[in-house]
Amino acid sequence: MSMIEQLAAIGDDAESRAAEVATLAELDSLGSELLGKRSRLGELKKGLRDLDEDERRAAGRALNDANARVQAALDARRADLEAQERRRRLDDERLDLTETIATRALGHLHLVTQTHDRLEDVFVGMGFTVAEGPEVETDWYNFQALNIPESHPARSMWDTLYVDLGPPESTVLRTHTSPVQIRVMEGGPPPIYSIMPGRVYRRDTADASHMPVFHQIEGLVVDKGISFADLAGTLEAFTTAYFGGAIHSRLRPSYFPFTEPSAEYDINCLFCLGEGCQTCGRTGWMELGGCGMVHPNVFASVGYDPEEWSGFAFGFGTDRLSMNRHGINDIRELFTNDIRFLTQF
Repeated sequence: MSMIEQLAAIGDDAESRAAEVATLAELDSLGSELLGKRSRLGELKKGLRDLDEDERRAAGRALNDANARVQAALDARRADLEAQERRRRLDDERLDLTETIATRALGHLHLVTQTHDRLEDVFVGMGFTVAEGPEVETDWYNFQALNIPESHPARSMWDTLYVDLGPPESTVLRTHTSPVQIRVMEGGPPPIYSIMPGRVYRRDTADASHMPVFHQIEGLVVDKGISFADLAGTLEAFTTAYFGGAIHSRLRPSYFPFTEPSAEYDINCLFCLGEGCQTCGRTGWMELGGCGMVHPNVFASVGYDPEEWSGFAFGFGTDRLSMNRHGINDIRELFTNDIRFLTQF
């Protein structure tokens, strides 16, 4: 069977198997099987180099067509399953107005807690563990171990709240959850695949987009042979798992003192799906957080040999994620405890 015939058969098989999938979890597993690096499509793609120029051109077009067919079949089935889930939830949540309504409303998890729990579920499903650390940190863990020594200009990026404990300016309310990364690395040798959610503090004036107390989640991977491509692939896998197949990610060059190279992590606008709207400034993209390869100086701070180990880190604000996902335009709504607001989620 020629390569083009094999590609056509793969497309037919994908459409047939996708139509039989019963759950979103099974669909995600099927997508990994059909489109992953070790899939049949991946093997055929590697075989293109063995063809002559004319055959390679024809096979390449067929490969692109087969890949598009597989993705379209998966996306169509995902839309069907999500529609079924919405109908099921509507049926489950339908109110029988003939029943007596309780006078005391039952409570539920706060929107930010819901977001944290869902993020943890996604990352744990990707093989990460969850780590936590103290909210009151030493200057060493919050800055120095992260390649931000005293008088480093990068310290101006954080408006720090200091605690009256020990020598002056030696103890802080952590400005990010990155100190937990240092503690995890100090706790034992690699490999490390861990996330660090938690509350952080900065000397910000409360307004529609800033609060002196907010929430972050960060991730750290340390192992042998980790590359920037692994970082990009991990963030794309997370984006698809958390936001759905219509949303994708991109990385833009940036600067952070604890990573090199560093990048900003963007996703397709959740409101226009990348078409461009007022919310995303007509760009089709929304900034979600920062990431990069762990700086060798950070490895040196915890006794890791940067010649042997490599890794990446990423982080973003869960408050902003909650706001983007639910169309909330004022972060203060997450902290006022207005029951009229909280009962919507």
